[in-house]
Amino acid sequence: MTIRNWIKFFFNALIIGGLVTAIIGLIVRWEFFSQYLSNGEYLEFLGAFIWMIFLGFTMSVVAQMGFFAYLTVHQFGVNLFKSLTLWNWVQLLIIAVVLFDLIFFRFQLTEGNTGRTLLYITLLVSLLAVSIVTAYFKAKWTKKHTLISALFFMIVITTLEWLPALMVRSGNIDSWVTILLFPLLAVNAYQILMLPKYNRQSDEDKAKLDARKKARKASMKTAKAK
Repeated sequence: MTIRNWIKFFFNALIIGGLVTAIIGLIVRWEFFSQYLSNGEYLEFLGAFIWMIFLGFTMSVVAQMGFFAYLTVHQFGVNLFKSLTLWNWVQLLIIAVVLFDLIFFRFQLTEGNTGRTLLYITLLVSLLAVSIVTAYFKAKWTKKHTLISALFFMIVITTLEWLPALMVRSGNIDSWVTILLFPLLAVNAYQILMLPKYNRQSDEDKAKLDARKKARKASMKTAKAK
């Protein structure tokens, strides 16, 4: 990918992360934001909203780091197992382990807290639904064998990026766990679906640049011959 296209890729992902976090944060923490509006503290409201946007920028950067780390892990896995089919089976196994860990260890659900259980079930369904839809379109727009890899990235890597929030056990953690999941999902879906587009654009830009260089050399040779 060319520097120009990477910058576009980076800032588009940054904007997605910021907007999604701000919108979800406004919905999830409306009681917090509404007190500023009811008291006429509009600057404080704007400051809190902007802080949410910058939090989204941070989550976008985390997601982008995770994405490029995944590209390295994926290539390493293919080389290690010498077969894409075998690597896909390994990825499916890791997906199952991660989901098991999420449900039985990270969520820490209890029978006496129905509301919290419903919240985390909703978050899990959201994670799976977005992952499946993203993987479907990834396979449809590129190659069928990318389905498992896309699922692995969307479920496993997103969970690893989400893990620091899940490990906190104090404060208003359920709200933050909810807020931080969706920018990660949005940015990761954008990255895995849009990367081929930017790679193609980079190839086209390089081809145009090479063509201009050849034309320039040809014109210089013609000028010297005269």
